[in-house]
Amino acid sequence: MREGKGSTLVHVLVVILSLVAFGFAIAAERRRSLGNIVMDEKSNATYCVYDSDVATGYGVGAFLFLLSSESLLMGVTKCMCFGRPLVPGSSRAWTIIYFFSSWLTFLVAGACLIAGATKNAYHTRYRDMIYAQNFSCEALRKGVFVAGAIFVVATMILNVYYYMYFAKATSLQAGQKANRASSTVGMTGYA
Repeated sequence: MREGKGSTLVHVLVVILSLVAFGFAIAAERRRSLGNIVMDEKSNATYCVYDSDVATGYGVGAFLFLLSSESLLMGVTKCMCFGRPLVPGSSRAWTIIYFFSSWLTFLVAGACLIAGATKNAYHTRYRDMIYAQNFSCEALRKGVFVAGAIFVVATMILNVYYYMYFAKATSLQAGQKANRASSTVGMTGYA
């Protein structure tokens, strides 16, 4: 690891996985299932006919890419708790702040994407209503996947800063140990 910057490969992978998740979330929003009311000529019952259900797959894909990004970063940093201890100071404080903030935005993004995919997959098929006046087909509200996409970007930014400050806090520790070891050389006295 370079001095205080972390691995460029980790930064690039986190950004790429997050941007793919963002792209899938936007694609899911654009391809939400919409239903049209159709009346059965034989029974005079109304029912909904939906277009393709591809948005559900996009929403799940966005969540899986976001989960991969988060898992990669938490695996590399050992979730901040199980690896080397962080050096006290501002880098450690920012690491902790960004760690909790990124998990919060990850949970919100995941909730939006999974809830959107679930709601998008739910379709009202048939209603035994004859000549329903105010009948509407259930559909996902606009903006659920967009909210997920916004939180995906927020998670990506917070993860990049988290990893940057984590690398600083752990590289400072290595520097301090080297200084301590070299400062005690030749300090022993002979009696």
